[in-house]
Amino acid sequence: MVPQPIGPMAEARHSPLEGVLPWSLPDGLVTLAELRFARQIGLRLRQPIPAYIGGVPLPLQPNRVAVMRAVRTLWLGPDEWLITAPEGAVPELLSWITHAAADRRAEVTDLSASRIIIEIAGPRARALLEKGCGLDLHPRAFTPGCCAQTLFAKLPVILDQTSAAPSYRLFVRRSAARWLCDWLTDAAEEFRHLS
Repeated sequence: MVPQPIGPMAEARHSPLEGVLPWSLPDGLVTLAELRFARQIGLRLRQPIPAYIGGVPLPLQPNRVAVMRAVRTLWLGPDEWLITAPEGAVPELLSWITHAAADRRAEVTDLSASRIIIEIAGPRARALLEKGCGLDLHPRAFTPGCCAQTLFAKLPVILDQTSAAPSYRLFVRRSAARWLCDWLTDAAEEFRHLS
């Protein structure tokens, strides 16, 4: 089991988006929030690929997400996945995956500190995202359970649609999170007059 920070170390954890998020337009046309300190585990596996590892489902189709309660597993490549869970939701997740991968040709990496996850929701969420990337996000092409690695506002990101409401998670390098958040809030201002 991976020890969790306690005492002074736990209090020292900070997000680059503190004081910036949550943010929303009137009537919730667009809302931005941070999924703070989420667990993010990178997994690389050699063939044969199982449907589950450590009890966690692995999507085997490109750009799909497998969900098991609070755990979301994003397909990033033929032998690569990102396994995520909100902070504290599954404290033993990393140890489960590490233990299950021990007898395989696999690589398990804790990536929790490398990316910030911005949650984007509201009736204009899709329109906002379409301003920053070239993906076809129309519901006929990109639905809940879809994910993609793409450039968004010239930054490499991972996009995960979590519901049809619509709502999305945008994974971005920690060092670029503040810049991207400023970009999103500025771009969303166009929708303010619609409320």
